Amino acid sequence: MRVGAFLLSAQFPGQGHGEALERTVSAALAAERAGLDAVWLAEHHFVPYGVCPDAATLAALLLGRTRRIGVGTAVSVLSTRHPVALGEQAALLHLTSGGRFTLGVGRGGPWIDLAVFGGGLEAYERGFPERLDLLLRWLRGARVGAAGPQFAFPEVAVVPRAAEPARRGELANWLGLEAPVIPRQRQDEAAPARSGPPVVVACTSPGGVRTAAERGLPMLLGMHSGDEDKREMLAAYRAAWRAAGRGEEQLARVEREHVAAGVAQVDDRAGAARASLLRAMPDFFAHGLGAHRTVDGRERTMRDPRAYTELLCDLHAVGTPRQCADRLLATAERTGVRRFALLAEGSGDTAATLHNLARLGAEVLPQLA
Repeated sequence: MRVGAFLLSAQFPGQGHGEALERTVSAALAAERAGLDAVWLAEHHFVPYGVCPDAATLAALLLGRTRRIGVGTAVSVLSTRHPVALGEQAALLHLTSGGRFTLGVGRGGPWIDLAVFGGGLEAYERGFPERLDLLLRWLRGARVGAAGPQFAFPEVAVVPRAAEPARRGELANWLGLEAPVIPRQRQDEAAPARSGPPVVVACTSPGGVRTAAERGLPMLLGMHSGDEDKREMLAAYRAAWRAAGRGEEQLARVEREHVAAGVAQVDDRAGAARASLLRAMPDFFAHGLGAHRTVDGRERTMRDPRAYTELLCDLHAVGTPRQCADRLLATAERTGVRRFALLAEGSGDTAATLHNLARLGAEVLPQLA
């Protein structure tokens, strides 16, 4: 099992943007010290739900400040990004980090972002598959052109090329990473072939599941999904995979890479862990999610903030170290998912978040072996 931290860069009521971002940076460093597998970074625009507008840029900062931990986006929103520009960023991070970067992508929501960045509602409702295919061709190819309804351009060279082996020799030494400098020829001979950074797809609908399965990409499942929801999405994924004519051996490999988002709050008493989240998260949800504006004025309904917080407490690793471990193990047993991205900043307090991550590493992870 691989457990990582999911960092929203959440702006809780009364906090500034800088405070929220500093908590994210501190939490990423704490996650590495705690022995977690990865940190996953969200991006949002114009709302306090998350004040990081570009997860790949923040990933670059964190890759430079860490040495071991993986860093991924959860997610980079393709509906408001040019796939080639995002592909160039991903290739750069992949090659300069020794392969520690994972690109998570999704189509986002029907928000005002679509008007600001020019994609429009069409990019959200029907444009995601074309954008994803162009991104994948860029990450895996040497020369790419496009002739689609959204993107059309003559063939150009892919520079830098993500499919080259990630190096940890001269470049790592220049970056100050602790890695031996291997002669270039010897390193090229020994390095395994790579196809660029791993890519995962956020899936919240049958269409998203089908899109990921048809392209052989693992899924990122949302915090709102319980174990039964996950089982249904995994069953739909397998059906779409087989309908696309893909093989069973590759399916087994890809299924090990699915990621489930959740919440983690560790305390000596289950009631205290739950109370920490119920004190802070309902106001945060009302403050953050309530700020979303739709691009076309459509009505939107929002979950009751307190009821949603209680649901997350029920679904995820909230309680004593033993209860948190049991919750993660139960989800793994029921669904087969072995990778988790856990929101650890639900208290809204930096010191409490760092303490929560330390306990997750020291008291929960050892019980998952």
